[in-house]
Amino acid sequence: MMITRAAAKFLILSLFSALILSLGGVDAARAQGVVKGKYGDWETRCEMPPGAAREQCALIQSIAAEDKPNVSLVVIMLKTADGKSRLLRVIAPLGVLIPAGLGLKIDNIDVGRAGFVRCLPTGCVAEVVMEDKLVDQLKAGKNATFIVFNTPEEGVGLPLALAGFGQGFDALP
Repeated sequence: MMITRAAAKFLILSLFSALILSLGGVDAARAQGVVKGKYGDWETRCEMPPGAAREQCALIQSIAAEDKPNVSLVVIMLKTADGKSRLLRVIAPLGVLIPAGLGLKIDNIDVGRAGFVRCLPTGCVAEVVMEDKLVDQLKAGKNATFIVFNTPEEGVGLPLALAGFGQGFDALP
């Protein structure tokens, strides 16, 4: 069976995400990969996925709700192996309201919501391809807030520091 180049790249990205997810929760970001750089509250972590030609790196930050320590997120930014796409992947805890999706505000301006694409034993994953506009908003912003919902009426905001994001994102291979 022959695997196309695009399928191989997708597989490598999936394996990197699966490795991060397999460790679970906030500790996954700290335990996964080798730290290659620190930019504010962001860390660049890299590892060599099985069968990959080069290491895969991601910009990662773990955050927890100030008033609900059991609600935490792992925020992962990465460039695809072909360099053509940038992904924002957020791992939320089990128990979040899936249909409501994951909200994002940058400097108190509503950016929108992303749907959850799958749930695994370690958490639920929301993922979007980052367009230039979103990357520029994140680089220019001071603070972001991710919002997960426990009920349709109750959202929990998790603050995310954006200091160092631009430098860290630009340094990703």
